[in-house]
Amino acid sequence: MPKYYQDKIYGYYLYFTSFCVVECMHVHASDRKLTEEGSAKFFVKANGDTVLQNRGRLSDREINKIQAYIKKHYKEMYKKWAEYSKNEFYEGN
Repeated sequence: MPKYYQDKIYGYYLYFTSFCVVECMHVHASDRKLTEEGSAKFFVKANGDTVLQNRGRLSDREINKIQAYIKKHYKEMYKKWAEYSKNEFYEGN
């Protein structure tokens, strides 16, 4: 499972699965298993804003923290994503 960072961010691993690189850039967040099940999923736009697709087990406060973190670090996170996928940022609403 490719992780954006080896350590947890606000108590959560930020990662993507090798199966989901066919989609546009996104970030899963989970404090447990690195799978899509039970994880939050954030699609990332070209300006660092995110669209929450699945909240998983995260509270509103945790979601806001993760979104702010992604906004601040999305460019470096994209470099990791680009090692595995040719798909770019989310272009929807």
